[in-house]
Amino acid sequence: MVIGYHLIWTAYGWWLPNDPRGSMSRVIRSDIIAELGELHYGRKRIQPTGGEIREFYREAGKRLKHDLLTFDAVQRDFLGACFAEVIDEQRYTCYACAIMPDHIHILIRKHRHLAENMILNFHDHSRLRFRAQGLRSQDHPLWGGPGWNVFLDTPDDISRTVRYIEDNPIKIHLPAQDWSFVTPYNNWPVHRGR
Repeated sequence: MVIGYHLIWTAYGWWLPNDPRGSMSRVIRSDIIAELGELHYGRKRIQPTGGEIREFYREAGKRLKHDLLTFDAVQRDFLGACFAEVIDEQRYTCYACAIMPDHIHILIRKHRHLAENMILNFHDHSRLRFRAQGLRSQDHPLWGGPGWNVFLDTPDDISRTVRYIEDNPIKIHLPAQDWSFVTPYNNWPVHRGR
Protein backbone atom coordinates (compact mmCIF):
# COMPACT_ATOMS: atom_id res chain seq x y z
CA MET A 1 0.00 0.00 0.00
CA VAL A 2 1.37 3.43 -0.97
CA ILE A 3 1.53 5.78 2.02
CA GLY A 4 3.39 8.70 0.47
CA TYR A 5 4.73 10.27 -2.69
CA HIS A 6 8.16 11.76 -3.32
CA LEU A 7 7.37 14.33 -6.03
CA ILE A 8 10.21 15.76 -8.11
CA TRP A 9 10.19 18.28 -10.93
CA THR A 10 12.61 20.69 -12.56
CA ALA A 11 12.71 24.36 -13.42
CA TYR A 12 12.54 25.15 -17.12
CA GLY A 13 15.45 23.82 -19.18
CA TRP A 14 16.94 21.41 -16.63
CA TRP A 15 17.32 17.63 -16.87
CA LEU A 16 16.80 17.50 -20.60
CA PRO A 17 16.07 14.15 -22.32
CA ASN A 18 19.73 13.71 -23.32
CA ASP A 19 21.18 14.89 -20.02
CA PRO A 20 24.63 13.29 -19.65
CA ARG A 21 23.52 11.66 -16.37
CA GLY A 22 20.71 9.81 -18.19
CA SER A 23 16.99 10.54 -18.03
CA MET A 24 13.58 8.93 -17.99
CA SER A 25 12.90 10.12 -21.54
CA ARG A 26 12.60 7.67 -24.41
CA VAL A 27 12.69 10.25 -27.20
CA ILE A 28 14.23 13.66 -27.96
CA ARG A 29 11.51 15.76 -29.54
CA SER A 30 13.68 18.74 -30.48
CA ASP A 31 16.33 18.60 -33.20
CA ILE A 32 17.91 21.69 -31.65
CA ILE A 33 18.98 19.84 -28.52
CA ALA A 34 19.39 16.40 -30.13
CA GLU A 35 22.88 17.39 -31.27
CA LEU A 36 23.98 17.86 -27.64
CA GLY A 37 24.26 14.17 -26.94
CA GLU A 38 22.81 10.69 -27.08
CA LEU A 39 19.66 9.63 -25.27
CA HIS A 40 20.26 7.23 -22.37
CA TYR A 41 17.12 5.88 -20.66
CA GLY A 42 17.58 5.67 -16.89
CA ARG A 43 20.38 6.92 -14.72
CA LYS A 44 23.82 6.05 -16.06
CA ARG A 45 25.84 3.67 -13.91
CA ILE A 46 28.97 5.80 -14.33
CA GLN A 47 28.10 9.45 -13.81
CA PRO A 48 29.76 12.33 -15.69
CA THR A 49 31.84 14.94 -13.90
CA GLY A 50 30.35 18.21 -12.72
CA GLY A 51 32.31 19.96 -15.46
CA GLU A 52 30.74 17.79 -18.16
CA ILE A 53 27.24 18.53 -16.82
CA ARG A 54 27.93 22.29 -16.65
CA GLU A 55 29.29 22.26 -20.22
CA PHE A 56 26.20 20.38 -21.45
CA TYR A 57 23.90 23.01 -19.91
CA ARG A 58 26.05 25.91 -21.14
CA GLU A 59 25.50 24.59 -24.67
CA ALA A 60 21.84 23.74 -24.04
CA GLY A 61 21.23 27.24 -22.70
CA LYS A 62 22.34 28.68 -26.05
CA ARG A 63 19.82 26.54 -27.94
CA LEU A 64 16.70 26.64 -25.78
CA LYS A 65 13.85 28.93 -26.76
CA HIS A 66 13.93 30.60 -23.32
CA ASP A 67 16.69 31.18 -20.80
CA LEU A 68 17.47 28.37 -18.37
CA LEU A 69 15.53 29.11 -15.21
CA THR A 70 17.32 29.16 -11.87
CA PHE A 71 15.64 30.22 -8.63
CA ASP A 72 17.52 32.62 -6.35
CA ALA A 73 16.90 32.83 -2.57
CA VAL A 74 14.02 35.32 -2.92
CA GLN A 75 12.32 33.20 -5.58
CA ARG A 76 12.79 30.04 -3.50
CA ASP A 77 11.06 31.76 -0.58
CA PHE A 78 8.27 32.89 -2.90
CA LEU A 79 7.86 29.31 -4.17
CA GLY A 80 7.65 28.16 -0.55
CA ALA A 81 4.76 30.59 0.02
CA CYS A 82 3.05 29.30 -3.16
CA PHE A 83 3.46 25.69 -2.05
CA ALA A 84 2.08 26.55 1.41
CA GLU A 85 -1.07 27.90 -0.26
CA VAL A 86 -1.53 24.71 -2.31
CA ILE A 87 -0.92 22.48 0.72
CA ASP A 88 -3.45 24.44 2.79
CA GLU A 89 -6.06 24.64 0.01
CA GLN A 90 -5.79 20.96 -0.98
CA ARG A 91 -5.32 19.75 2.62
CA TYR A 92 -2.11 17.88 1.80
CA THR A 93 0.19 16.66 4.56
CA CYS A 94 3.76 17.51 3.63
CA TYR A 95 6.60 15.71 5.42
CA ALA A 96 9.56 17.32 3.60
CA CYS A 97 10.33 19.93 0.97
CA ALA A 98 13.51 21.17 -0.70
CA ILE A 99 13.26 24.04 -3.14
CA MET A 100 16.52 23.92 -5.04
CA PRO A 101 17.87 26.44 -7.57
CA ASP A 102 16.86 24.17 -10.47
CA HIS A 103 14.44 21.56 -9.11
CA ILE A 104 11.93 20.68 -6.39
CA HIS A 105 11.62 17.75 -3.98
CA ILE A 106 8.44 17.42 -1.93
CA LEU A 107 7.09 14.49 0.08
CA ILE A 108 3.29 14.33 0.43
CA ARG A 109 1.34 11.80 2.46
CA LYS A 110 -1.18 9.62 0.61
CA HIS A 111 -4.15 11.70 -0.48
CA ARG A 112 -7.23 11.36 -2.66
CA HIS A 113 -5.33 13.11 -5.48
CA LEU A 114 -3.03 11.12 -7.70
CA ALA A 115 0.64 12.09 -7.54
CA GLU A 116 0.46 13.55 -11.06
CA ASN A 117 -2.47 15.78 -10.03
CA MET A 118 -0.56 16.97 -6.96
CA ILE A 119 2.37 18.05 -9.14
CA LEU A 120 -0.05 19.75 -11.53
CA ASN A 121 -1.61 21.68 -8.63
CA PHE A 122 1.82 22.90 -7.50
CA HIS A 123 2.78 23.77 -11.09
CA ASP A 124 -0.38 25.68 -11.94
CA HIS A 125 -0.60 27.70 -8.75
CA SER A 126 3.08 28.69 -8.65
CA ARG A 127 3.15 29.56 -12.37
CA LEU A 128 0.16 31.88 -12.00
CA ARG A 129 1.56 33.50 -8.84
CA PHE A 130 5.01 34.00 -10.41
CA ARG A 131 3.47 35.72 -13.41
CA ALA A 132 1.11 37.83 -11.29
CA GLN A 133 4.09 39.07 -9.25
CA GLY A 134 6.07 39.87 -12.42
CA LEU A 135 8.79 37.37 -11.47
CA ARG A 136 8.53 35.68 -14.86
CA SER A 137 7.35 36.93 -18.25
CA GLN A 138 4.08 35.59 -19.58
CA ASP A 139 5.74 33.49 -22.28
CA HIS A 140 8.62 32.00 -20.24
CA PRO A 141 7.78 28.53 -18.87
CA LEU A 142 8.36 28.08 -15.15
CA TRP A 143 8.59 24.29 -15.07
CA GLY A 144 10.51 21.86 -17.25
CA GLY A 145 7.92 19.15 -17.64
CA PRO A 146 5.43 17.01 -15.77
CA GLY A 147 7.92 15.76 -13.21
CA TRP A 148 7.97 12.29 -11.75
CA ASN A 149 7.15 10.56 -8.50
CA VAL A 150 8.40 7.77 -6.31
CA PHE A 151 5.83 5.71 -4.42
CA LEU A 152 6.69 5.16 -0.76
CA ASP A 153 5.26 2.07 0.92
CA THR A 154 6.61 1.96 4.48
CA PRO A 155 7.42 4.33 7.35
CA ASP A 156 11.10 3.48 6.74
CA ASP A 157 10.73 4.67 3.12
CA ILE A 158 9.21 7.93 4.36
CA SER A 159 11.91 8.50 7.01
CA ARG A 160 14.73 7.76 4.55
CA THR A 161 13.22 10.11 1.94
CA VAL A 162 12.70 12.89 4.50
CA ARG A 163 16.43 12.74 5.31
CA TYR A 164 17.34 12.70 1.61
CA ILE A 165 15.17 15.75 0.87
CA GLU A 166 16.41 17.67 3.92
CA ASP A 167 20.04 16.98 2.90
CA ASN A 168 19.58 18.26 -0.68
CA PRO A 169 20.23 21.97 -0.01
CA ILE A 170 23.13 21.20 2.33
CA LYS A 171 24.88 19.13 -0.36
CA ILE A 172 25.22 22.24 -2.53
CA HIS A 173 26.15 24.52 0.38
CA LEU A 174 22.76 26.19 0.81
CA PRO A 175 21.33 26.61 4.31
CA ALA A 176 18.96 23.95 5.65
CA GLN A 177 15.36 24.74 4.72
CA ASP A 178 12.65 25.03 7.36
CA TRP A 179 9.21 25.44 5.80
CA SER A 180 6.15 26.24 7.94
CA PHE A 181 4.01 23.85 5.89
CA VAL A 182 6.16 20.79 6.68
CA THR A 183 4.73 18.47 9.33
CA PRO A 184 7.24 16.31 11.23
CA TYR A 185 6.76 12.68 10.26
CA ASN A 186 5.08 10.71 13.06
CA ASN A 187 5.39 7.18 11.63
CA TRP A 188 1.92 7.39 10.01
CA PRO A 189 0.00 5.11 9.47
CA VAL A 190 1.47 3.00 12.28
CA HIS A 191 2.00 5.77 14.83
CA ARG A 192 0.83 5.48 18.42
CA GLY A 193 -2.92 5.15 18.75
CA ARG A 194 -3.40 3.34 15.41
